[in-house]
Amino acid sequence: MKLKTILTTCLFLSAAFALRAQDNATDSLRHSFGRMSVASSRSTSTPYADTLDTDNPGVKVVLFNNGTFRYIKDPKAVADSKVFTEHWDTRSVNPYHDEKPLPDHFSLWIVDTLDSYCCPNKTTPSSKFGFRHGRRHQGIDLPYPTGTPVYAAFDGKVRVSDYVGGYGNLVIIRHANGLETYYGHLSRRDVEPGDWVNAGDVIGLGGSTGRSSGPHLHFETRYKGYAFDPTWLIDFETGTLRHRLLRFRSWYFNPNSRYVQTMDDEDEIYRSDEEERLLAEEQAKKEAAARAAAERAAKKYYTVRSGDTLGKIARKNGTTVRALCRLNGIKETTTLQIGRRLRVR
Repeated sequence: MKLKTILTTCLFLSAAFALRAQDNATDSLRHSFGRMSVASSRSTSTPYADTLDTDNPGVKVVLFNNGTFRYIKDPKAVADSKVFTEHWDTRSVNPYHDEKPLPDHFSLWIVDTLDSYCCPNKTTPSSKFGFRHGRRHQGIDLPYPTGTPVYAAFDGKVRVSDYVGGYGNLVIIRHANGLETYYGHLSRRDVEPGDWVNAGDVIGLGGSTGRSSGPHLHFETRYKGYAFDPTWLIDFETGTLRHRLLRFRSWYFNPNSRYVQTMDDEDEIYRSDEEERLLAEEQAKKEAAARAAAERAAKKYYTVRSGDTLGKIARKNGTTVRALCRLNGIKETTTLQIGRRLRVR
């Protein structure tokens, strides 16, 4: 019986280690795939011959007349997600007024193998995210001549298509991951609330409507109403999506933050939860050591001399008799010995 128990325990532990190794491998693959950048592409006008079902009701196969095919997500199945019903308002720029604060860090898949992406405009932004002229600029401005087609960055459903104050003609698209993209100052809007659009579809034309000093596209990225710098997501110089999986940090939503692409930054963004825990423990140890060092440095001692009393020592050192007693574990009636060191801070 004892041998059977030992064997059962060994098998259980072996299975646990195997599952842990599998989880680690999966996590490593997930983050490796998530780090991959995605080139910009636009939907082609190649006519398709047929659409076929797959074992997954949310995935279809599109057969094109040129002999090619691709897997796509069924827009009908995606559109049924609650992300397109909760906080859904076709008039409000930000409907997330009662949403809870975002966690300090979280992950968000931007595109997977069935999604596509289209850069709004491969160019150098003319105005960055952050404070501008004393006001918070919630997005970036991209040079965009009037009449130039404006393309949807990702697949999604149009939530707002309206003339909205300083934005002028504005289109807001919500995507299946909860992300929303904003396209402002358009000269023309070609979509309506409720329309499903694919990445690369034309949603309007560039312009200079609203509070605008000249033709450009105002482009925003928001998650649950919180705006963050679109350059965390897209490298507008090359037109590529930086990563398939973006691990958000709370400071991304600080208007003073700027994207700086470095290896250190890459490592920080894609650290695993276990690495986060170990780093947090190490940081806690460092902070505790720093506090202890500061406390030691702040301590001050006084050597008792002839004629000293607790009151006299307290006045000399800007403290109180009660504080002296507490720091040294003595009473107000304690007899002071000449040469004794008392802690006064």
